[in-house]
Amino acid sequence: MSKGRANAVLVLVAMIWGSSFVAQKIGGGAMDTLGFVACRFLLGGLTVLPLCWRDLARLGGLPRADRLGLLATGTVLFLGSALQQYGVDATSVTNAGFLTGLYVLLVPLLGWLALGLKPPPVIWLAAAACLLGSWLLSGGGGLSFAAGDLWVMASALFWACHVLLVGHMAQRTGLPVLVACLQFLICAAWAGGGELLLAAHPFTGLTAGWPAVAYLGFFSVGVAFTLQSLAQRHAAPSHAAIILAGEGVFSAIGGALVLGEAPGWLQMAGGGAILAGMLLIQLVPGDAAGESAAG
Repeated sequence: MSKGRANAVLVLVAMIWGSSFVAQKIGGGAMDTLGFVACRFLLGGLTVLPLCWRDLARLGGLPRADRLGLLATGTVLFLGSALQQYGVDATSVTNAGFLTGLYVLLVPLLGWLALGLKPPPVIWLAAAACLLGSWLLSGGGGLSFAAGDLWVMASALFWACHVLLVGHMAQRTGLPVLVACLQFLICAAWAGGGELLLAAHPFTGLTAGWPAVAYLGFFSVGVAFTLQSLAQRHAAPSHAAIILAGEGVFSAIGGALVLGEAPGWLQMAGGGAILAGMLLIQLVPGDAAGESAAG
């Protein structure tokens, strides 16, 4: 996959994820958080499973470090998803989109500190533009940092780790679809186990929440996360994070169309700043927008 095609795939992923905030808001009101997360990721795993059935036979032949890496990827996905869902239930779709977007700065920082991937200056400039745009999308005022906002902020750390792990494991194993499927099933196992242990009446509300589960499970999880895994074999982590920050634009559009959270001039300016950050890295020739190993 070429760099340009990988970037286009990541834009599609951002579009799907942005629209998913509305479904999360609706479905989260019908079901317990852990049950909701378990159902949508189980459906996502089952959606992708036929595409990597043969690759499962190669799982036992992977080095132990790779198997542990896959477990870590699914676990981080669970923590990011659960914390984000707790937050979405107690804040606006637009705020959730902005605060989740904090990972756009955390990805290059963690990649530099943990993996020695030194971002060029253009990455920081583009990331700052995306973060500014996300803030404007939220209204440009001071955030109240209510409980819901704090949960979403905490999830941003795990989403940053997830972006790094997905790219690393997809490149290391050469099996991006298998990486996607296993992380879904691991996430579903963690969430399902938690729901069975902690909920007085596990998985209640599934009848009311199934439309959101179906949309998120198939599109947001099965399609979008798998496309992310495929694209990140050919895109630097911080580069991918900047493009994926576009989900904030699409979450605001979804909030306006479905929930009546109409955007004003500040929100539109914020969308423009995010698009400018995404365009900035597209205009950099060659590999100048990618990371280099720190010396």
